[in-house]
Amino acid sequence: MTVIIILLLVVIIGFFVFKNESVKNIFKPEQKYYTIDDEFNAKRKERQDEIDELLSKIGKNGLNDLTEKERKRLDELSKK
Repeated sequence: MTVIIILLLVVIIGFFVFKNESVKNIFKPEQKYYTIDDEFNAKRKERQDEIDELLSKIGKNGLNDLTEKERKRLDELSKK
């Protein structure tokens, strides 16, 4: 029991001693985009990839191959 308490104290003291930028970066989520433009371009590319996938499916098997959900999504994406 004493060993567990000592180990716990060592961990807590170590956490406060080494509480600097490197420790903060471990717990901070990674930033996905650097600028607003990067975020906009990434989302635009995702939309375009989704449209391309749906159009490819139409090209292979015709419009009747799309489900109702896929048709609505294609209509939604084409309006943006």
